[in-house]
Parts: sequence; structure tokens; C-alpha cells
Amino acid sequence: MEEEEEEVLGYLDKVLEEEDEVFEYGDGELDLITPVHKQFKGDVEKGLEMKKLVLSGFLASEEIYINQLEALVLPMRPLKAAATSSQPVLTMQQIETIFYKVQDIFEIHKEFYDALLPSIQRWDEKVTVGHLFQKLASQLGVYKAFVDNYKNALETAEKCSQANIQFQKISETVRVKGPKDSKDSSTKSSMEDLLYKPIDRVTRSTLVLHDLLKHTPKDHPDFPLLQDALRISQNFLSSINEEIDPRRTAVTTPKGEARQLVKDGFLVELSESSRKLRHVFLFTDLLLCAKMKKTSVGRHQQYECKWYIPLADLTFQTLDDSDSCPSIQVLPEHEIEEMKMKISVLKNEIQKEKKAPKGQSRAERLRKKMNEQESWLLLHSPTIPFRIHNKHGKSYLFLLSSDYERAEWKESIQKLQKKDLQACVLTSVELQVLTSSCFKLRTVHNIPVTTNKDDEETPGLYGFLHVIVRSATGFKESANLYCTLEVDSFGYFVSKAKTRVFRDTAEPQWNEEFEIELEGSQYLRILCYEKCFDKSKLNKDDNEIVDKIMGKGQVQLDPQTVQSKNWHMDVIEMNGIKVEFSMKFTSRDLSLKRTPSKKQSGVFGVKINVVTKRERSKVPYIVRQCIEEVEKRGIDEVGIYRISGVATDIQALKLAFDTNTKDILVMLSDMDINAIAGTLKLYFRELPEPLLTDRLYPAFMEGIALSDPAAKENCMMHLLRSLPDPNLMTFLTLLEHLKRVAEKEPVNKMSLHNLATVFGPTLLRPSESESAKGQHITCASDIWSHDVMAQVQVLLYYLQHPPISFAELKRNTLYFSTDV
Repeated sequence: MEEEEEEVLGYLDKVLEEEDEVFEYGDGELDLITPVHKQFKGDVEKGLEMKKLVLSGFLASEEIYINQLEALVLPMRPLKAAATSSQPVLTMQQIETIFYKVQDIFEIHKEFYDALLPSIQRWDEKVTVGHLFQKLASQLGVYKAFVDNYKNALETAEKCSQANIQFQKISETVRVKGPKDSKDSSTKSSMEDLLYKPIDRVTRSTLVLHDLLKHTPKDHPDFPLLQDALRISQNFLSSINEEIDPRRTAVTTPKGEARQLVKDGFLVELSESSRKLRHVFLFTDLLLCAKMKKTSVGRHQQYECKWYIPLADLTFQTLDDSDSCPSIQVLPEHEIEEMKMKISVLKNEIQKEKKAPKGQSRAERLRKKMNEQESWLLLHSPTIPFRIHNKHGKSYLFLLSSDYERAEWKESIQKLQKKDLQACVLTSVELQVLTSSCFKLRTVHNIPVTTNKDDEETPGLYGFLHVIVRSATGFKESANLYCTLEVDSFGYFVSKAKTRVFRDTAEPQWNEEFEIELEGSQYLRILCYEKCFDKSKLNKDDNEIVDKIMGKGQVQLDPQTVQSKNWHMDVIEMNGIKVEFSMKFTSRDLSLKRTPSKKQSGVFGVKINVVTKRERSKVPYIVRQCIEEVEKRGIDEVGIYRISGVATDIQALKLAFDTNTKDILVMLSDMDINAIAGTLKLYFRELPEPLLTDRLYPAFMEGIALSDPAAKENCMMHLLRSLPDPNLMTFLTLLEHLKRVAEKEPVNKMSLHNLATVFGPTLLRPSESESAKGQHITCASDIWSHDVMAQVQVLLYYLQHPPISFAELKRNTLYFSTDV
């Protein structure tokens, strides 16, 4: 196992983070202006306003492009000066090769920008810009010379980096000025990235010409000039054809076409019964699985090919395959959760050390430790099988963290397989060339762990995300449809909620609200499925019925947007399907307050002894009924108590229990089981003081920390005995129920530790008055702080304990006791 963890650490130590371009003109800009286009359609004056919007967007991207070119030009001058000195960094020939035509391109675009800016500033219907674009297009010959030299420039830069440490430092971190109006003064980029910008720019300029023509009247003086500029640009693009994107072109395919990289990413492969981190590359005609080779030569990275399959020979596991799939070794849930807790504690310690004087060296040591733990988590957390076969008999098994990821890879491969593909066999030389090219071609540079991110990057959200999945449109025919919601946590995605199945419809109207707990999350994914009720269609990899993914989409959880008190409406488009949803966020410190109910006649927010006395019961009716219903029809439900129920259903049940309506039993039998599980959790969360009481909380924290097993047993049993009778009876009832749920772990995937994680803080977290004394989480991001870990451990202790009887507990006398 050490070898796999070393592999991951090797990636983390070697791979450098790349800066994303601040702004690129493209589809995103067009999306912004499309609604405006519809609004102004047919109106010449408004059409000119649209033209100004297009030009303004392009001007902003030109400013960034000029800054990038200028950043390339700046080191060229001192390098040339040094070349004639006694201590040259590079020879003059090397400088001319690397920076070939960059100065010319910079001057062309600076002149273009300076002429276009005043035209937009004094914009009216008489302003013409066509001549500027025509002139820009006429100078594309300079770009042709740049493109022809591009490969040579990159190779020379790479050789010089290996040979000269001074140039290596210059080429790895080039500072690019930010736009004038931007708060960011500058960004960092690599020379390789900046040299690619001119290659990318021609395509983007051509897109702009298309849009300008769309919004320019045919009788306007600009129209023929823009048409001419577009003609020149398109001719130029077709003349260099595939050369325009040499980063994504490797060696040629058997049909003589350019082999291009379509998708790449880090996956965990199950090989010889152990987990290995792989970088997988999907090319237009083959899938290549590689690992990073350990090299001692500077920081240069190399890949080693583990295997490849031509797409013409690649198949997926079919539903009627009879070959058995080896069982996937999954670590106990508690080990995964414990590692998450350790990582979170380390994160908090690192933040404290960074603020402390002279704390940087300790912070670095802690960061390295966190690095190791995150690498371990990355290898061991994925459990969703993704099996691919070679027609000639060999098969390979990857483990992924989400359905979304599995669908993405499968769709990408199947899309390429629709083309006329020929099986290919690469010679050892061809394979070596292709594998070597992977380093430059890759688009995913960093494995998904937080140590890879800059400290300034958003740490993600901690708390509760409220999501209403409203409706969906765009289905071609009626089907049984439902959605699932996933959020990222510790570098991988977890399924958190599922709507009910809307039967036989092409326009489902779910209108279901969910409350999802976030652990440093940055993204929300929505997947839309067609429900399969055919029990014969079992997936041999995980023995589960396979529901068809109809569409999938992802949105970034922007703190500014979701943290407002109002609901934020949004739409995700997926394969022609549109899913409408709303969301809002509540930080953890706000959402975990225990506030007593003003209405003491109900059960939520009312002390447990008041409820049991009124009902003349030992355990509140709500607890007994919810447990009974979950055991009747929810004990086999995957993720029971972890998957959120629909918030509106939970609120309806809450109201019914509070008003003691006669229809409760009917409602319970009809209600989605996750809503019933959610109602039970909500009842314990809203108790004015925790079930295990504020008074005993400090003692529980001390008891669970005892090292001697006998002392711990004595203390923990004494604490239970010290609880008021209604609290103790209710706790023991819940305890036995959760043990019965965990007995079905192979089916419902809920272990004792999983259940302790869900219920521990709910049963132990102190009420607000106690919180003020500093006995709870002090900061929203301390979600897995020491207290929460201890709360989980307390419940886990009792869940792992042999059955505890109320009568026996009260009857037993201890040899010694612990004051509480």
C-alpha cells in the first residue's frame, strides 16, 4: 500500500498549479448576450447596441491578451542583453526561436486595441470598426510564421529549462498584468501557457467576426469589411487546419488523421487487488492508462504507459455478461470518516500556525502530514465500479466517486465510438512518443485534493444547502423520472439527496426541497435518471438495477450568491433537458441553534419529559412511530438517515405531530421513507436541550477520552444512569433501532460509524446557553473539530457496546463512580 500512496505524493510534490485565464471571449460571453439579442431582434438601433456589447467584450479580452503578450516580451529584452555578455543565460539563436514573432504580434494587437478603444467610448450609429478588423485579418501572415515555429519554440524552451536553472525559474513563473479595472494586480503563468495564447487567439477572433456580422445591418459600411475580414480569417484557419491546436495533437492515427486528446483525468485503478492512482488519457482512437514515473532529473515529469485499448476494441460490461466480478474491497466507513476528521483538524491547525509569528515552518510540516492523509483518502474513498473490456479478453476496473463521473467517461468514449474507427497496434516507439506527449497534452494537471490549492482560494462552504428541485423539460417522451443531488467533499463527490420518481411524464414537477449538509463544498451536481423497474437488468459490477442517466449538470456554489437570505433561482441544461431549481445556504453556526418552541402543546422544540408526561409514555410517540415505519419499509433503503428527505414533506409531518392530527398514521404510510427519517433527525435536532443533556455534556467529553477500557466503561455506563428516565429510555430505544439498521449495512450502506456520524452531534450538541461557554464548535469551518469528533465517538461507543437494558442499568451498582 505504501507504493500507491508514494505515487500520489509524487504527483503532489511534482505537479505545479496552473493559473486559469482571467477572461476568455467565447461561448460564455455569447450566453450573456443571447437574451438581449432576442429582446432587440429586428430593431436596428438595438442591433447596434448589441454590436457594442460584442465589441466591449472582445476589447476586454484583447486587453488581457496584450498583457499576456507583453509578459512574454518583457523577459526577452534582458535575455538578449545577457546573450552578448560574458554570462549568457541563452544564446541569441535560442532567444530568437523561443520568442519568434511575439514582438510583432504584440505590436499588431496594441495598435488594434488603441484604435478600437476610442471607437467604443464615443459609440454611435456612425462609428465604423470594419477597417480595423480587416487590417488585423490582413496581418495573419505573422501568425502563420508563429504557428510554423510553435513546436520548435516549445521544444527549445523545454531544453533550455532543463539545461539552465535560471531560465527554468523565468519560464515557470511569468507575471501577467491584470486588466486596468481589475482588483487583481497580476497573475502568474508559465511561458508554455503564454506561447499557446496566439495559437488560441485566431479561433476566438473568428468567432467575434461571426457575431459582429450578425448584429451589423447589411447596408452599414462595416458589413462588407467585416465579411472580408471573416473570409481571410476562415481561409487562414483552414490552411493550417489541425496545426491550430498542436497541444492537443499527438501522433497520427492509422487512417492518417491527427490523433487528438479528448479528455483526461485522475482515476483509481483496482489492479492486482490494490488501488493505484492513474492518469487516464482518452484520445480520438484509443484509451491510455499512465502513471507518473519517478525521475531524478530536476522537476521534469514523465509518464509510463501501463496499458492502452484501441476504442475499436473497447467494450463495456453488458447486462447479460455471466463472468463474475471480483468483490471490491471497501474500507469500513469509520476509517474514511476518521481520516476526514483528522484532515479537518489539521486544516484548522495550519490556519492557526500561519497567523502565529514564526509559525510558517510548523505549518509546512502540518501541510505535509495533511498531504499524506488526503492522498490516502483519494485512493480509498472511491467505490463506484467502472469496468472496461478489451474485445480480446482483458478487462480493467476503475473505482470512481460518483455516478456523474462514470457517466462522463462512458459518454465521451461512446461518442467517439460512433465514428468509423479502426483497431490500431502501436509499435513500442509509437507508444513511447504518445506517452511522452501526454505530459504536454494533459488538461487536468492536479489531483483533486485541497493541498493542491492556493491558500487564497475559496475553502468551500460549511453548513446546510437548501435546494428545491422544481421541474424539468426537454424530454422527448414520457418516462419514470427522478433526480439525485451530489456535492463535493474532501476532493470527491457524494450523493446527498434524491427526488421521488415522477411516473409516465415528459414534464415532471417535483417541487421538492432538500437540506444538504456541506463539508467544504464548492459544487452542486444534479443528475436526472429514468427509473428502471425491470429486476432482470442487474449490473454485474455492483449487483444493482441500473437506472439510465438522462442528463447531468453542475453549478459552482458561489458564497455571495447562495449566502443571501433569499432563494436563488437557477437552471441546469443537460443534453437538451433543463432542470429548474432554487437554493439558499445557511452557515453551520446558524443552522445548529437549539431554540425552544413557543408552542408548548406540540412536540418539536419541547422538553422530552414534558412530552412523555403529557402522552403518559416512556418514549415520545413521534420517536416510536418514525422508528416503526423505518424498520417496516426503510431498513433496506440505500443511505437511510444520510440521504435527505424532501423538506416540504418533513415540515408537513412536523406540523402533523405538533397538532396531533388523527391522520398521522396514514401520512406516515404514504410518505417517502427519507422524509420520515429526516423528521426523526429534526425532532432530536430541535430539542431545546440535547437528548444526552447539557449538564452531562462535559462529562461525556471527558469519559470518551479515557484510555483505560475499564474506567471508560464505568464512566460511560454511570453517565447513562445519570440521565433522566425519559431521556434514557428514548436513547436506548434509538440505540437498538440504529443497531438493527446497521445489521443491514451490506444492503443500505449504513455502518454503525456512518449512523454515529449522522446522529452523534444531533444527540449531544449543547444548547445555545451551553454553547456560549465555549463547549461547542466555535467557527463554522470547524465542522469536524475535536468536539464533533468526540460527539460521534460517544454515540459509536454505545452502538458498539453489547445490548444495554434499562432495568439492568438501574439495578447495577458500580465498584466506584465518577462524579458528573
